[in-house]
Amino acid sequence: MAKVEEILEQMAESPNNIRYDELKKVCIEHFGAPRQEGTSHAVFKTPWQGDPRVNIQKGKNGMAKPYQVRQVQNAVERKKEEESE
Repeated sequence: MAKVEEILEQMAESPNNIRYDELKKVCIEHFGAPRQEGTSHAVFKTPWQGDPRVNIQKGKNGMAKPYQVRQVQNAVERKKEEESE
């Protein structure tokens, strides 16, 4: 499986071609273990107030849903920005 940084690059280039397992690997790296798993969804807690979660689910053929890929991208970017402040 690809490294997290490589997956993030792939996400930026083509959010339609990201496997669910790769997206989950990115989430685990940045947000820790999912607080909910085992159903069709994996829910990850984020470190900021408001709606503190990233929710992903497997789409067709084991692929991640493109809108969820973009949500994860935004959450990872926000986390990196807050860490650099």
